[in-house]
Amino acid sequence: MKGTEQQEASVLWAGRLSEKPGREAFAFQASIGVDKVLAQDDIRGSRAHVAMLGRQGIITSETASALDAELERIAGELESGSLVIDEDAEDIHSFIEGILTSRLGDEGRMVHAGRSRNDQVALDVRLYLKRTLPHLCAVLTQAINTLLELAEKHSGAVMPGYTHLQRAQPLTLGHHLCAWACGLERDLGRFEDALKRLDQCPLGSGALAGSSLPLDRNSVALSLGFPEPTLNAMDSVADRDFALELAAAAAITMTHLSRFCEDLVIWASEEFKFITMADAWSTGSSIMPQKKNPDFAELVRGKAGRTGGNLMTLLVLLKGLPYAYDKDLQEDKEALFDSLDTVSQCLGIFSGMMKQLEFNTGRMEAALEGGFLEATDAAEYLVRKGLPFRRAHEAVALIVRDCIAAGQRGIASRSLAELKSRSPLFEADLYEAIKPASCVAARSLPGGPAPSEVKRQIAVLRGKLARR
Repeated sequence: MKGTEQQEASVLWAGRLSEKPGREAFAFQASIGVDKVLAQDDIRGSRAHVAMLGRQGIITSETASALDAELERIAGELESGSLVIDEDAEDIHSFIEGILTSRLGDEGRMVHAGRSRNDQVALDVRLYLKRTLPHLCAVLTQAINTLLELAEKHSGAVMPGYTHLQRAQPLTLGHHLCAWACGLERDLGRFEDALKRLDQCPLGSGALAGSSLPLDRNSVALSLGFPEPTLNAMDSVADRDFALELAAAAAITMTHLSRFCEDLVIWASEEFKFITMADAWSTGSSIMPQKKNPDFAELVRGKAGRTGGNLMTLLVLLKGLPYAYDKDLQEDKEALFDSLDTVSQCLGIFSGMMKQLEFNTGRMEAALEGGFLEATDAAEYLVRKGLPFRRAHEAVALIVRDCIAAGQRGIASRSLAELKSRSPLFEADLYEAIKPASCVAARSLPGGPAPSEVKRQIAVLRGKLARR
């Protein structure tokens, strides 16, 4: 059956209405284009439901067996492609129930006893997320490990650190990469936490008030791999906190990736030349033959806007809805699924790009010359001699002014006598203390850029990943 005939056969709610929505209106409110990815999850939920109906005597054991066998058959046919989802169906739930009814007659019509599409879709989405989120977490873990491997390799490579995109203090490339890994490790925790909170079974909540039939919600929850059923039937069908949490986690992860890729785009420029992008992760220009553009990094940066927009879509969608279920909630899946697909795809692109790029560590080290990145270390040298920090800060600031006036690019260009004119506490050992490698090595406190401390941070992050 196709078109109007299929619509008439598959609509589960039309008995009350003397006039059905027209084809265009029906298509407007249909969700099959989005929720068809839930087909296997819907079948899994239905099989658990009919098994419970049979155990509870709500339907006969023979009917339960027949329904289960047919549902298993449908699952196999969908998997093999011998059964194709009808895009004219209203939603995946209606499509599957329609197939059952066409094949089993009244026995097929018994599958929906004690449930509503409200709790059915809430279950399907949770099953889908429990099935797909581990893959996303694995891709995220791979990205963290990629960064940690690079950080370990470059734990001693000195480079400028930046604030306000101005040269600030010397640090190490390993420290910079570890900073990125820390952000992604928090992202991983957010996805894992959200997964724990959604791990309750809403099936049996009905439209909002449960059922008068003797359902066994606990056994259904356990059979589907949930530790327990949801607590409140109304909340079960109204709740989309899990969608908000995951959309937020995706948006935050993409914001991190966007910032990382912004660094890469800057570093790849001729002005910085800190990295060389692999040709495989670059594109050319349709008009300028010489161009090598970091388009993949730019696209990851751009796609962060989608996930931020999806989060806002869900927040606005939910903010004015009365409890419990409203048709507006049908709009949750497109935004959520797009965010999760986007972050998973971008993490894979980011990992591949990072594995193949070349760090120009010589160029990074050369960029430490000029800009007075050693100024803070010179001030802390005076603090160790007993001078109050504010006075030390002023003395070094005056030295920087002296250097600029003399056309000098670093504090080490000043003679010891000139330095002493600003503070008699300066001695010849200052020159060694303000070398970039010395500045970095001196910062071995927890969180610092010293190579030994970077290696400790890498070990801590790897330990966190191993304990998951």
